[in-house]
Order: sequence, then structure tokens, then C-alpha cells
Amino acid sequence: MITLVRLSQLLVAAVLGASVVAHAQPMPTTTDARGLPTLAPLVNDVTPAVVNISVVTRAPMENNPLFRDPFFRRFFGAPDRPQQREQAAGSGVIVDAARGYVLTNNHVIKDAERAIVTLKDRRQFNAKLVGTDPGTDIAVLQIEAAGLSALKIGDSDNLQVGDYVLAIGNPFGIGQTVTSGIVSALGRSGLSVEGYEDFIQTDASINPGNSGGALVNLRGELVGINTAIIGPAGGNVGIGFAVPSNMARAVMNQIIKHGEVRRGRLGIEMADLSPEIAKKLGVNTLDGAIIAVVQPGSPAEKSGLREGDVVTALNGRAIRNATELRARLGLTAIGEEVEMRVSRAGTTRAVRTKIVAPDVSGGDGQTVAQLPGLRVIEIQRGSPLFQRLQGGGLVVSAVEQNSAAWVAGFRPGDIIYVVNRRRIQTAAEFQTSLRGAQSYAVGLLRGDFTLTITLR
Repeated sequence: MITLVRLSQLLVAAVLGASVVAHAQPMPTTTDARGLPTLAPLVNDVTPAVVNISVVTRAPMENNPLFRDPFFRRFFGAPDRPQQREQAAGSGVIVDAARGYVLTNNHVIKDAERAIVTLKDRRQFNAKLVGTDPGTDIAVLQIEAAGLSALKIGDSDNLQVGDYVLAIGNPFGIGQTVTSGIVSALGRSGLSVEGYEDFIQTDASINPGNSGGALVNLRGELVGINTAIIGPAGGNVGIGFAVPSNMARAVMNQIIKHGEVRRGRLGIEMADLSPEIAKKLGVNTLDGAIIAVVQPGSPAEKSGLREGDVVTALNGRAIRNATELRARLGLTAIGEEVEMRVSRAGTTRAVRTKIVAPDVSGGDGQTVAQLPGLRVIEIQRGSPLFQRLQGGGLVVSAVEQNSAAWVAGFRPGDIIYVVNRRRIQTAAEFQTSLRGAQSYAVGLLRGDFTLTITLR
């Protein structure tokens, strides 16, 4: 069985015995004064910008509000003092030395009460959480410190399979480690990790604890944020994944500006091309994404896009598949205009259209007892959203920042329509579905795209 492993971890020494070592790759190098090949000058330049992140989280008992009641604790014989909190280890990358911005993974700092950043020179700083984006698994921290080193963010669109890369992080909490390898594949998706997938695959050895660490090219530029591995025993077998730097940069810019990523709507549903569909449409390639649905009254319809159009490029960059188009549209700011190259009936045309804010209307909404901080509005029969969903559902009208719902990943404008694979159409059905469940998966629409938020 193949297991996809998030790279942040609790410091468990027993895991080390299960690690599998990947084969090292030969790399083109410079030479030192003795004429020996070395990557030391490059490593010396980039490693000061890669940091260790320790996260202090609540112990499981503390997450239950009943156990925070001293009378309840005394009645059930629970200790008066809170349980010892756990420290998880991950990595991060300084990308702005002047303002102290640090890129890392959302899953590294999720549920954190406090994050501590340790530099290579062993200085430690309490970090401020600027914001997170569960959909891409990116988070931004900020520290106040002088004398920081930052990595230049490179253009991940220029990567090619076979390019050499270095992976830098804090595997198993043993300390900063540098490994080497190549880009094994690009545009990986379908890994069931998060909502927006366009991963770089690499065989540079990365392990639990490398989450949020740097994937660096031989020019010393940041080209990816290491985020996950496939590891049957929880260790490295030569298949690791990184969020491309262009995606991480787009997310970071929105988080710094808004505190979150605000995803808009174009009004299309898309799918991959199959050989049969390509032949029917007269398309000579399987690269691109076919528009399966154009929603009535949407910006897509108004710009002239039609069902059956094949999108082959977005803003001048070729599109490989529907997942790539989905990810790139999901990072386009609301109000921004995009240009699509579209193939239709043997001809190619450019279509310009605009990303708009999701439809939200109907007052303040109702609270949800099991998700503090969340307010929802029922979708009324006859509305465009009702037609789009072919039934009812709930629009998230408000989410209080730093609340349980916010930390879980809900955002205003989300459309909730499924809980644990069961369709829900009203607030009462939503509350009933959440009541008494040990864990639940909430299916929602965000802009044009579907996401699943898993809660335990």
C-alpha cells in the first residue's frame, strides 16, 4: 500500500529505523582549491535562509472545552494542571529579510498556539502567523530580527524534468540537512493532499520534518516548498513533492495583502482530454483542458467561452491538463483579467475574461454550534446557486478570524453541500450531520472548484 506522508512530525526517534535511503544523484559541480568537486559555496549561500520551526500545540484533552472547566476536571479526576503540550518540528524559508517573512506549510503550523523559528546561527524568535491557505498547504510567518538572510524566489515555470535541485530542511528534527537530486516530474496531481495540486516531484531525499523546507536550483533560487512524500514506512523512497515557487509566491502575496487567499469565480467546469474526445474535437494533442460546463450568466459565458472549447494556454503559458488550469485560476486575484488560448472547431482564438467574487447574499446567516465562528445562509430555491448545485446547500456568510472554523479552513463565500458523502441542503441537516461525529469530511465549492475539509 502506498502511503502519502506529510513531512512535519512529532519528534519520535523510533521512526528513524523505518527510514529508507534513496539513491544519490551525481551533480555538476564547481571545484575547490584542491580541484575537488563541491557544492559547498552554493550550500553556504542558501542554508542561512532555511529555518527550523517548532510548534507548540494543545494536547488532545485541552481541545475539549469540558476539560477546561476546573469543576468538570475535579469531578472526573482529571489533573488540575493542563497536560504537557507537544512540540512538532518542521522547516521554513526566509523570503524577505527586511520584513522577516517566512514561507512554510500550513500543516506545520495548523492548530499551533505558538511557533518558534530557529535560525541556522541558533537565534530563536517567536513568530507571528500572517495567514494560511489550506488549499495549497502554504502558510506565512513573520519574525522581527536583524541580520536575516533570504532566498530569492525563482521562476518554477522554467523548471524541466532532469534539472538538478537541492532539498534543505530539518528531517526527523536532527538538524539542518542538505540533500541533492533531480526534478523527476512536473505537474503532479491526484494525490488527495489538498485542493490545488501542481506539485514538483523530486528524488532529492526528503523526510518527515522537511515540511516547509526549500527546494533550490543550482542558481541558489527557491523553486519549491517541500510538502509531502510517498513512503510506505514513513521514510524517503525517492518520491517527494514540493509546491512550485510561483504558486507559493502568489499565495504569499495574497496572504500578506488580505490575510488569506481570496478565490474568485469564472463559471466553468473543466476536464482532461481523452484520446476519444480529442479525436472527436479534431484536436491533435492531449495537452489542455476541455470546458465541460459553462454556467449561465457567468463571466465565462459573457466572454464567449462555450462547452467543448479546449483551453491550451492561460496568460501565455501552456496548460497541460485540467488540474493545472484549476490550480492557476484558483490563484488568480478577484477582479483580475485573464487571457485564454482556446481551440474550437479547428481554429484557435484568444478569449479575455475576468475573475469575479463568488455569489453571496442573504443577510448575516445562522451560527453552527459545532463550528464556532462560522455563519451560514441557506440557498433558496430559484436562485442561480440552487440551479448550479441542482439543489440546496449553504453559503458561508462569515468566518471569525482565528476561530475554530477559520483554523479548519472555512472562508466566506464557500458553498457547503456534502458532509461525509451525504448531500445536505439546510442548516438543520448540516448541524445534524456534525452532531456526535468523531470526524467528518465537508465537501464545498470555492469559486469554480471543489474542496474537502476534514475535521476531527
